[in-house]
Amino acid sequence: MMKVYTGLDVLVNDKEVQKEFKGNVALLCHNASIDYTFTHAALRFKELFGSRFVKLFGPQHGFATDVQDNMVETNHITHPYFNIPVYSLYSETRIPTDDMLDGIDHLFVDLQDVGCRMYTYIYTLTLLLEKCSNKDIQIVVLDRPNPINGIDVEGNVLDLEFESFIGRHPIPVRHAMTIGEVALMHQKFWAKEKAQLKVIKMQHWQRNMCFEDTKLPWLLPSPNLARAESAFTFPATVLFEGTILSEGRGTTQSLEIVGHPKMEPFSFYENHLSQVVNKSKLKGFTLRPITFLPTFQKHANQVCGGVQIHVTNKSTYKPWRVGQLLMRELFHYLGEDFKWKKPPYEYNYTQKPIDIINGTDKLRHWVENNESIEMLDSFENLKDYKLQLDEIKIY
Repeated sequence: MMKVYTGLDVLVNDKEVQKEFKGNVALLCHNASIDYTFTHAALRFKELFGSRFVKLFGPQHGFATDVQDNMVETNHITHPYFNIPVYSLYSETRIPTDDMLDGIDHLFVDLQDVGCRMYTYIYTLTLLLEKCSNKDIQIVVLDRPNPINGIDVEGNVLDLEFESFIGRHPIPVRHAMTIGEVALMHQKFWAKEKAQLKVIKMQHWQRNMCFEDTKLPWLLPSPNLARAESAFTFPATVLFEGTILSEGRGTTQSLEIVGHPKMEPFSFYENHLSQVVNKSKLKGFTLRPITFLPTFQKHANQVCGGVQIHVTNKSTYKPWRVGQLLMRELFHYLGEDFKWKKPPYEYNYTQKPIDIINGTDKLRHWVENNESIEMLDSFENLKDYKLQLDEIKIY
């Protein structure tokens, strides 16, 4: 396979593309916004646009991607090197204000997404598109790979009754879009008014690629996804943010492991879980019993028993199903020690966090009622979504 070049790489290397942008530019980016030489996008913008590069924006976790948790906001600052404002879109507002947008002609978006509905960067983008729909500002998305490929669609489509900042639109858990395609999907199917949108496509990216196939460097797009492999476990383990169980934050294996202080991992796995997994006929992964010690967040400084998800075949692995199966088994194994997390979660103060994460309350009932793995098929109604996806694909 040929080396992939991101939208940022294309912009940096193509002077004709650069000439399209005449006025002042701003950049929404984060830690993973680098080109293939590991040079940060902000440095490239300083080189390309000089004094016309007037503002920076950061999503959840901040421009520096150093803020750990949900509902921990980032301050606005003046950057000490670039000497321009850095506005946080995870602050007192998640929508840029008129003052923040003043004086901008082209607002570039260069964010590495992880291909999962519960990841907030795509909603920062769609809120930006909505805000700029009546402004003379062009939104330019510098496209990046979907790290868990652009083919496999999995999970239930969000019920808009459970809309939140981790689920604004009717898409499945594993949506198979690049971030540029999310912008195009928004404009075609969800936007009341259209913004001025341009997507600078990648070169050589193919829909069947996982991130390692791209030959691009992986930098963590959020503080707990240090490895590209973690993007594949994330659609399973993110579910546990809706519980009191640890999803590994505070360890070096965050979002690849799940556990609890009252869990004895080897007996749980050998006497029960391995048989359940075999009976489920789910493939492409191995669960390994482990013991771990979170240093912060849930169960900080308490030894936890748990399991680690190891993906052995990305083409057959179904992370959403694996996560739901683990949730069901741990709910009944831990009994009274298993608890659903209480609100608030992502600024929703009324609905259960697990229902916000799942985008429905039906999956929580499936877990509590100990229903069959085959029933998960009934939660997936993907025909209409796949037809929409076919209409906006650009690769």
